[in-house]
Amino acid sequence: MRLTFYGAAGEVTGSCYLLETDRARVLIDFGLHQGEQEARNRRPPPLNAPALDAVILTHAHLDHSGLMPLLGPAGYAGRVHATPATIDLTRVLLYDSAKLQEADAERATRRGSADLPPIEPLYGLAEVDALLAMLSPLPYWEEREVAPGVAAKLVDAGHILGSASVELTVTEKGRRLKVVFSGDLGPRGAPLVRDPTELHETDVLILESTYGDRDHRSRAATIEELEGIAAGALGNRSKVLVPAFAIGRTQDLIYELGKLHRAGRFRSQVFVDSPMATEATALYARHHTLLDGETRSIINGGESPLRFPGLEFVKTAQESKRLNGIDGGAVVIAGSGMCTGGRIVHHLKHGLPKPETEVVIVGFQAEGTNGRRLVNGQKVINLMGEPVPVKARIHTLGGLSAHAGQSGLVAWAQNFNPRPRVFLTHGENKARAALAEKLKSLLGVDAAMPGYGEAVEL
Repeated sequence: MRLTFYGAAGEVTGSCYLLETDRARVLIDFGLHQGEQEARNRRPPPLNAPALDAVILTHAHLDHSGLMPLLGPAGYAGRVHATPATIDLTRVLLYDSAKLQEADAERATRRGSADLPPIEPLYGLAEVDALLAMLSPLPYWEEREVAPGVAAKLVDAGHILGSASVELTVTEKGRRLKVVFSGDLGPRGAPLVRDPTELHETDVLILESTYGDRDHRSRAATIEELEGIAAGALGNRSKVLVPAFAIGRTQDLIYELGKLHRAGRFRSQVFVDSPMATEATALYARHHTLLDGETRSIINGGESPLRFPGLEFVKTAQESKRLNGIDGGAVVIAGSGMCTGGRIVHHLKHGLPKPETEVVIVGFQAEGTNGRRLVNGQKVINLMGEPVPVKARIHTLGGLSAHAGQSGLVAWAQNFNPRPRVFLTHGENKARAALAEKLKSLLGVDAAMPGYGEAVEL
């Protein structure tokens, strides 16, 4: 039995793990690489797609789902197992991704030499359609044999709507082994989604480590700072730009700003400038049974946790462009979350040269992304092929992450008794090393930090 790490090994994006036994080959996630490792998207790993027996998707974010449309053209014809909510969100994300891939390829072709052949997108809408036809709903807690000798069970990871940790029970030559993939784990007490499900038994644990080297600031202090930034912008008649992931972070922001509005503490106009975020927000309402108790109590009280006066969902590109002319304390939430594409790029190009603009970073920014460059204080960044001076004020709010901090990761791992064999993934090496040290000192666990393409015998 062997496990190969084809992504998220020393990086936060590109999740991809291949489990092989004498009878089965199962792929867990197949995500886009972003930032420094983006070139890997054009060099898919040697998965031998026709020989795969099953694929499991932990959640819809593109760093976990974004390369899955390549499976069909590569020869895979089986099923992709995911929770029903993940299937709905994946449809939204991958259609948007395909359109961006096609637009980026067309733009790159125009800028290239006329003597060169046109640049092809990674995939288009046809490949997404083929992938969506493979998606097979697997509800939480329902165990299913997905491949010969491999039974899968999904439990709530508390990261975004429908996100899952994966428990595989693998039987090989009369021996039984449990393998758990944490997926992306959310923090306890976050709004909207439920807390991560505790699991207690496994032989092997593949644990994310995005924030393995630190804990987050408290959510209350973070919201207070956001409230202050918005109030200052309102008084100065300036604009607040918030790059946010369309699924998860945007809904959290809407929830928190709505809560402030209901308490009479927030008066700014808020524009959600992302068609994908608009669709995703509607899906949160559709899958309301997956939301946490606090959110359901708001719904039962006759109010909407994701609507409030002054909130407007921007639909068309023309409406988006008009926002550049709005001042007066408006808050604009737009994707992408790492400032690598989407409508936020247009807003940043227009707003970064203005000292009165406030840019609020609310999520993890991978190395090599424009979001990381802003966080690092770079004074000029490249947007849409042009250098743009950064004169705006940049704020980093650490308490709104959809990932557990170091203490949360250790607490979740501590539930397993006896202690399993642990592999740390989905984290930059500094974060992985810090978490490995903490797991050693507190739990006595020697956690491994596999590299890209590394295979281990289980």
